[in-house]
Amino acid sequence: MKAYPDFTDSELLALICEGNENAFAEIYNRYWKQVLYYATQKTGDMIVAEDIVQDVFVSLWKRRAELDIKSEFKHYLIVSIKYRVLKFLNRERIKRLAEENNGLAYDLLDDSTQQYLDFDELRSALEEMINKLPEKSALIYRKNKEEGQSYKEIAYEMGMSEKAVNSNLVRTKKILRAGLHTILFSFLL
Repeated sequence: MKAYPDFTDSELLALICEGNENAFAEIYNRYWKQVLYYATQKTGDMIVAEDIVQDVFVSLWKRRAELDIKSEFKHYLIVSIKYRVLKFLNRERIKRLAEENNGLAYDLLDDSTQQYLDFDELRSALEEMINKLPEKSALIYRKNKEEGQSYKEIAYEMGMSEKAVNSNLVRTKKILRAGLHTILFSFLL
């Protein structure tokens, strides 16, 4: 009788299908280094590669009764390893994307809350500055910016010329811009 190392892959597979553990050990010893090297190259992680190789050989043993390998066994093993590596890489990619999305969502949420608070504070400061303006200037500004009225509409309603409304708004905007500039500068510090 031949020794197991002298058997072909096909002969060993036939014995494995019958439950021969020695034939399985021979096929394992024949290929584990090659497929481990391949898996390590693809994953970049020896421990993960060892797990993948072990999973493939365990699966091969568990399914020994229904094995029907038509191609060369070495190619079958490489393809099996390749699929397991792809599954692993896909899981890692999904994990990484989920972590990035969670981090991004947290950052966006955190940042948007801060922006809202800053905006609210800025809006309050603007409102205070408008309240400190002379009554007529504040009224013209509100009609234009808050109510969306044109210079012509404001002029007609307040009994002024359009030019007077324009010059009043220019002056008011300069005052507000200077005040907001000071407030914005304090935000940056």
